[in-house]
Amino acid sequence: MSVRGAADPKEAPLREDVRRLGAMVGELLVEQLGQPFYEQVERVRTLAIARRAEHADATVLAAELEGLPADIAADLARAFSTYFQMVNLAERLHRIRRRHAHERSEDRPQPESLLDTLSGLRRDGVGKEALLACLATLDLEPVFTAHPTEAVRDELLTKEQEIIRCLLADLEGDRVPSERAQGWERLRTALTSGWQTSELAPVRPSVEDEVEHACFYLAGTIYRVLPTLHELLSHAVAAVYDVALEPPRFLRFGTWVGGDMDGNPNVGAETITATFRTQRRQVIARYVEDVDALRHVLTQTSDRVAVSADVFARIAQHRAAHPDVPMRARHANMPYRVLLDYVRARLVAANEDTSYDADTFAADLAVIANSLRTHQGAHAGLIGLHRLQLRVGAFGFYLARLDTRQDSRVHGDAIAALLGDPDWTKHDDDTQRARLAPHARGAAFPHPDEAEDVRGVFTALADARRQHGDAALGLSIISMCHRASDLLAVLALARQGGLVDERGAVALDVVPLLETVDDLRAGPEVLAALFTDPVYRAHLAARADRQVVMLGYSDSAKDGGIVASRWALQRAQIDLGVVATAHGITLAYFHGRGGSASRGGGRVAPALNASPRGSVAGTLRVTEQGEVIARKYGIRPLAVRELEQAIGAVLRATLMPRARDDRESTWRDVMAKLAERGRDRYRALVTADGFVDYFRAATPIDVIEKMTLGSRPSRRGTMKGIESLRAIPWVFAWNQNRSVMTAWYGLGSALQTLATTVGETTLAEMARDWPFFTTLLEDVDMVLAKSDLSVAERFSKLAGPLHDTFFPLVAAEHARTVEWVLRLRGQTRLLEQQQRLARSIALRNPYIDPMSFLTVDLLARWRASGSTDDALLAALVATVSGVARGLQNTG
Repeated sequence: MSVRGAADPKEAPLREDVRRLGAMVGELLVEQLGQPFYEQVERVRTLAIARRAEHADATVLAAELEGLPADIAADLARAFSTYFQMVNLAERLHRIRRRHAHERSEDRPQPESLLDTLSGLRRDGVGKEALLACLATLDLEPVFTAHPTEAVRDELLTKEQEIIRCLLADLEGDRVPSERAQGWERLRTALTSGWQTSELAPVRPSVEDEVEHACFYLAGTIYRVLPTLHELLSHAVAAVYDVALEPPRFLRFGTWVGGDMDGNPNVGAETITATFRTQRRQVIARYVEDVDALRHVLTQTSDRVAVSADVFARIAQHRAAHPDVPMRARHANMPYRVLLDYVRARLVAANEDTSYDADTFAADLAVIANSLRTHQGAHAGLIGLHRLQLRVGAFGFYLARLDTRQDSRVHGDAIAALLGDPDWTKHDDDTQRARLAPHARGAAFPHPDEAEDVRGVFTALADARRQHGDAALGLSIISMCHRASDLLAVLALARQGGLVDERGAVALDVVPLLETVDDLRAGPEVLAALFTDPVYRAHLAARADRQVVMLGYSDSAKDGGIVASRWALQRAQIDLGVVATAHGITLAYFHGRGGSASRGGGRVAPALNASPRGSVAGTLRVTEQGEVIARKYGIRPLAVRELEQAIGAVLRATLMPRARDDRESTWRDVMAKLAERGRDRYRALVTADGFVDYFRAATPIDVIEKMTLGSRPSRRGTMKGIESLRAIPWVFAWNQNRSVMTAWYGLGSALQTLATTVGETTLAEMARDWPFFTTLLEDVDMVLAKSDLSVAERFSKLAGPLHDTFFPLVAAEHARTVEWVLRLRGQTRLLEQQQRLARSIALRNPYIDPMSFLTVDLLARWRASGSTDDALLAALVATVSGVARGLQNTG
């Protein structure tokens, strides 16, 4: 393996890492499958490289891969997938290497680090008072979701973690040869064991499995790095503004796993209860580990150093309440150790005994911390204790706030049953709100025993609030939210489930999810109706007059294409903000972004810079999904880097929003026309007669539907149109097809049309000076570079006569989009301004291509068998998983 075209001297270590790891993969293949198989892999790889480097005919490569026995095809796919794993890890390791180099350099901080961000803010005139005011309200909350295209099982993630640990240890460079040899042998063991482990489980994961998967990161990497972020921010504030500051809690995490009921019949009240229980168990186990470490550090004896009276008082309280907790006499003069012994015992019992809650735990730690500060303990254990305090403040006894999500139609059916009104859904919004008002205030329904499953969800949340604390509850998200009464329905159902606080108010933030283009356009009208509704306004008053709105990137793009989706999202934030301001409501946005560009994926900083002025306001709540979670949070230094960049981006967008530009009103008018034209072109394709059949034939969607990737079905009921297919497998399938058309189709035609009406000069000006439009074109530039129409054509030919109908449309639009992206960005080739990314894609393509060619061949043979040949299906699963690993952001 070699990094072709990577001439940057700074990347020489990356090339060496890839070479060493590639050699180890080669040795693995010889050991496991023999020299002839390895030579076959090399032959295929050489042909794939030649096809790319020399623009050679793909016929020779295709012939090499056609008709292979299913087991050989699967092994080839796994071989190339294993190469990808090593390339991915080498690139992550190189990011850490670059970070270390910046930390050792005294010239300047690493770009986008917190030190760099605050230095830039101060240079741009942001004063100390403005910064401190922003930090006081800073709120960053990544939200982990279950993901039906996650292509790596937990057992393999564990092995990957071991490989990462070995590589990180080797990066330090201070080990003796024998230690390095031992490290590489551990790496080889993890790699070989992973090779001998199937990528996918034989059955779909249960919801409990998905919860454990999320906890793998939340209670692992995330738990460990959270204090580091606070320390980095404190250090940056001190270094740049000369202020000794302990920032308030600004980082927390949420999760949908176990609470996302939308279209998933496996999620409900029982899984909500079980999820809280699992997360409580996981975080308490981490606390016990930290307390154990502190027990061995805080061994101060009362005859050597003074200890505050509060510590002894706390010990006496625990001893009186729990005389059965054993104490060693030899520790009697170690008050911190004795108190921590009681704390440990209470923690161990806390999974069942909820009388010891997070607040009490935090109070115990605070007593020790205050004593250490008062009695020369700053360097005698206070740092470790403070780190634990930060974790308790962020994770409580719940680890991550659990959101719930349900379709508005499910709530509507429940209300109809509780009212005994089968025509409920036919009433207009005003009628529904009038009839819901008394029940949203607490009046019983005429048929209170109906809709037990839906009411049970809110009862489970009420129980969780009592057991785990108010902070454990996340948002109640309403998908397919079309009108104001959809939110009042949730208030009424929550009251029936007993989810009320001590003041009698519903103890839940109710959130509309605006996911289609039409819903995004109607959003301001929905909020205006809510903000003038007396029942809902009373609810908001109890929630500090703050409303969260979730913006759906996935379904809006599937519904109208990327141009219409991006503009609808931008326009909605502008218009929703106007409505909220007019009614005195604080508005916060929850961004439902996915991993791929067509689902809002991409770097956070450009996205926030492109957001409407005032829409960030110190807050970022965003979904993290599937392979994105592994890539961002699988390695501690990279998790720190990702979160540091996100925090910095929020600070910049809040404190230094871009200046107003008088041209923007004109640009918005142009963008509205672009969105309309792009949507028309996109809808003309996806709603055309025969397109659904073409989609099912020209992509491996039928394989994806059979893969055991997630607990949620891949589609809603019968496949009658793209509306019934979930956005994630829709994107996943087109990425596998290598056209990636969901992320660009319609843009080229829209740009071409507007160039003739408003002029290319205006479009070029927008591309240069308007961050919103610049970011859109940058994202499309990237996905076009990842696309391959020659491979997509091979998939398309599987559709028979439909190929001749639809592929020419796709190919022509692709060519138009490439032409206009290059013209407006002033480039002669794709990714001309992002050379590192271009090299990364160039590195992967020769390894992705063979798996794509194999998928086409295997797919034709499997379908010819009536989709009954299990050996061919197993090989297809291997190729699809391998391509997903190579492309990285698949859905």
